[in-house]
Amino acid sequence: MTTAPHDDHAPAGNAAPGPLGAPEPPGPPAPPETGPRRGRAARPRRARAADPAWARPALIALLVLTGALYLYNLSASGYANSFYSAAVQAGSESWKAFFFGSSDAANSITVDKPPAALWPMALSVRLFGLGSWQILVPEVLMGVAAVAVLHAAVRRRFGAAAGLIAGAVLALTPVAALMFRFNNPDALLALLTTVAVYCVLRALEGARTGWLVAAGTAIGFAFLTKTLQAFLVLPPLALVYAVCAPAPVRRRIGQLALAGLALIVSGGWWVAIVELWPASSRPYIGGSQSNSFLELTFGYNGLGRINGNETGSVGGGGPRGGGWGETGIGRMFGDSVGGQISWLLPAALVLLVAGLVVTRRAGRTDTARAAFLVWGGALLTTLLVFSFMAGIFHEYYTVALAPYIAALVGMGTTVLWEERAHPVARAVLAGAVAVTAVWAWVLLGRTPDFVPWLRWTVLVGGLAAALGLLFAGRLGRGLALGAAGLGLAASLAGPVAYTLTTVGTGHQGSLVVAGPASARGGPGGGPGARGDGGPAAEGGLAAGGGMMLPGAGDGQGQGPGQGQGAGQGQGPGQGPRQGMGQGQGMGPGQGQGGQPGGGQGRLTGGEGPAGAGRAGGLLDGPEVGSAVVSRLTENASAYTWVAAAVGSQNAASYQLATELPVMPIGGFNGSDPSPTLARFQQYVADGEIHWFIDGGEGGGRGRGPGGGSSEEIREWVTANFTQVTVGGTTLYDLTSPQ
Repeated sequence: MTTAPHDDHAPAGNAAPGPLGAPEPPGPPAPPETGPRRGRAARPRRARAADPAWARPALIALLVLTGALYLYNLSASGYANSFYSAAVQAGSESWKAFFFGSSDAANSITVDKPPAALWPMALSVRLFGLGSWQILVPEVLMGVAAVAVLHAAVRRRFGAAAGLIAGAVLALTPVAALMFRFNNPDALLALLTTVAVYCVLRALEGARTGWLVAAGTAIGFAFLTKTLQAFLVLPPLALVYAVCAPAPVRRRIGQLALAGLALIVSGGWWVAIVELWPASSRPYIGGSQSNSFLELTFGYNGLGRINGNETGSVGGGGPRGGGWGETGIGRMFGDSVGGQISWLLPAALVLLVAGLVVTRRAGRTDTARAAFLVWGGALLTTLLVFSFMAGIFHEYYTVALAPYIAALVGMGTTVLWEERAHPVARAVLAGAVAVTAVWAWVLLGRTPDFVPWLRWTVLVGGLAAALGLLFAGRLGRGLALGAAGLGLAASLAGPVAYTLTTVGTGHQGSLVVAGPASARGGPGGGPGARGDGGPAAEGGLAAGGGMMLPGAGDGQGQGPGQGQGAGQGQGPGQGPRQGMGQGQGMGPGQGQGGQPGGGQGRLTGGEGPAGAGRAGGLLDGPEVGSAVVSRLTENASAYTWVAAAVGSQNAASYQLATELPVMPIGGFNGSDPSPTLARFQQYVADGEIHWFIDGGEGGGRGRGPGGGSSEEIREWVTANFTQVTVGGTTLYDLTSPQ
């Protein structure tokens, strides 16, 4: 059998590769085209009638089951990341906030990303009202669309079975199940980059300019989703097209230039408008220190992510990753990231090499080899950047890798299955299954209390399947198919288990991870160590929905990173809060009663006095009681902002509770110079802000490189205005000076 599916004609001039790349004699000539060729290679025609009878029902079932899986228990995540949900609410109330991606409908500051990912959610909320489903269902639809596009891309060249395997692998990747049910920009980014690869593959079939321009447009909108991360796939896409497209060199260069122009237009129109818009009449660009989107793009969200020099960040950088984990090629396989994405990563790399070997003797324009180069190149460039970036890195970023891994698994397994008559092909396929089973055994060993029987079942089943595949040439077709089915089941069992527990659990805040609770603490962690997931933040920052205070609780430092203890901590201005979970010491020493000590404790899910809810902080907002909502909404129409709070997450919770504008002082980190103290004082003098919500010292970092405007504002307010305590929350009435 060849690598070309039965229902595709090979592109003109290409001999389809035979066993292990040996060219086969050419088949009967393709029927002549009835229309003009316009000076380019003949386009391959797809005979959809040649699909197996089960192909279309299987695709429909895959998409329906993916949608049902992702919709299950969706509302458990509430507003998910309230930072983005507040911007969605603002965009549903104000078209100006919609366009800029403002955090509040009064347009004080934007989120620290361009707004494309917010637009579908904001339109949904505008149509159907504010709620968890209205915000998250568009993300689910993006996940289903990504599976459909990936299936189409792989199936077109490698057949229905390959497309179904690729789609299923993507749908069942734990981090994909997390992010396609969450409101971070990564869901739309993964969809758009998958669309871009699909368009390039279509363009490669016949040097088709329209498809290449469509790919550039998709990457342009991906840039408006998450800035420079969208460009990680550009080098392999452009290089493969430049080398492999069936057209003269001059034509290929011209087509790439047109695609680049499409990218610039689709990604640059919004940037041009923002940069040309008078700064005095638009919101401050969140995440920047000079109110510039270009600075945000090339600084905090750009080169800063690579070298760790992120002006205005919460820390973390440095050559070894700092607070964001160790850098290096092993990062994707480490304790915090491995269970998110790496289940099939070793197999994907093996199958990439195998696919290139099988197609090594094909012609320059062979579309099968081009597909391996495009998907494999996208995987490798993204993998290397994620592995070595020294700036902010979160586990959920790895959803970008999921479509590339899934495509390589689908393509590689079917190519080797078709070549199974050759012992080398059987050995490589068996080896990929065995490596996957062993790696799943390692990953599941990191969570020994999670479905303990699964670890050994996967290992035994995978090794048995590998043995069966090794001798598939001597077995009957039924037994060989049974071994292949067992290998697929063993390879997917671990990710499926992690995915099922992911969809069964709510995820909130800025740092979320997939999988069981026992997988969230990293080395030495455990349930409660990280709340809803994410690496440990710096001292004084919230994580997983709780407040982290220096020395909080009665935890004893027992050496670096070893302290354990549940206890009580006293947060400034917050009242006593009971820690629900374990503290985690980070160095020798002891902290008592919230006083600074040598260790750091973490309070997760803390609850204060009645009605106070949980504490807020940098990475998650507080729970807002009804008494606070009633006070904030009194005479709200008389003010531009009903309140102001340091840090976007703190402000977002109050904004979502009241559905009224709340000013996030200092943006996400509390370190943006927006507004300055003088500007804030003018707002107060003009009667535009009613309340200041004091989140205490944990309410934001307060000081950025440009100064300490947020901390200066807090000090000025607390010294000059009347304090009111409502339901355990400290408010300052900005209309009532002391």
